[in-house]
Amino acid sequence: MDDRRTFERVDTRLPLRFLNPENGQEGEAETLDISANGIGFVTNAEVAAAVPLEMWLSIPDQHDPFYTRGQVAWSDVSSVTGQRRVGVHLEKAEFMGLGRALWLKKRQS
Repeated sequence: MDDRRTFERVDTRLPLRFLNPENGQEGEAETLDISANGIGFVTNAEVAAAVPLEMWLSIPDQHDPFYTRGQVAWSDVSSVTGQRRVGVHLEKAEFMGLGRALWLKKRQS
């Protein structure tokens, strides 16, 4: 499968809250990776492909959670963990959020 990403992904584990504004569903997740235009996460909640999501990413850097919006590009259940893996394409490139995540990653290494 071709990787058509414009921005490199950063593997990082951060808490994430999400809301589907169409039906009011809320959930909690943990990121697997983020980039300037996408977020991959795992959750126990049902999340269907092609739905919009509002997301709040908790980056432990003494600032408020980072807010962003996007649309679910794909959603699959892991046969190993039973958790749902989700890929979200962000509405717009989020360089501020990526910068905060990179800063945290560098500080932790």
